[in-house]
Amino acid sequence: MTTHQKPKTSLPPLDGSFGFDPEQSVSHFLVHIPTSGQQPVEVSEHLSWDPERAGASVHVGSHPDGQVRTRLARSKWNEIADVIRAEFNTRLKKQGKRPGKWVTGYNPVSRPLGKELTLLAWAIEDADPALVRAAVTNWLGLMPEERWWLYTMTAAASGDYVSGRGVGWRKAVRYALTENPVAGRPSEQPVVPEFFRLVKEAMVEEGKGTEPVEDDQA
Repeated sequence: MTTHQKPKTSLPPLDGSFGFDPEQSVSHFLVHIPTSGQQPVEVSEHLSWDPERAGASVHVGSHPDGQVRTRLARSKWNEIADVIRAEFNTRLKKQGKRPGKWVTGYNPVSRPLGKELTLLAWAIEDADPALVRAAVTNWLGLMPEERWWLYTMTAAASGDYVSGRGVGWRKAVRYALTENPVAGRPSEQPVVPEFFRLVKEAMVEEGKGTEPVEDDQA
């Protein structure tokens, strides 16, 4: 008996994802939202994609594929989720792409947008809950390119979920976005020099002087 197989066709971007199209790039982030409202929301970075095993490679360790970048208390996630969705979808629509939505389970996010989300999550993971709104306002005040650069530098120096938490660049991210006003600054006034100052202070306080290496991946 002859079996007729359907020809392979180009798949559309994943429904509900935030800009992730594995045919363009398999690198992405996963935002895991547990069923229980008491469990934290987990953000991990991935360099490969297997639709049948999404989330299977998530781990807390140094291996880059599937590395957990942060875990946020559910209350903090709830405070930023709608803002992030609106910010990302506004840009996706301008690019002619489908908007995304947060659902229970694993949510794929394109690598550029995932970097931005993680930067904000790093800023508030150990911050006073009362400062979350300030962090969101300052995060919105940054250009996407600034968010990407700050993520890349921070991930290279202290991006490990365990050893990087609350130290060096990660600590400076918290200070920069929760206590240092970015929103409303003149467009010609860069945020990076101020960030470098905060990093230097954090390094001196910890007795470190490590210079991070930039990640040249998109």
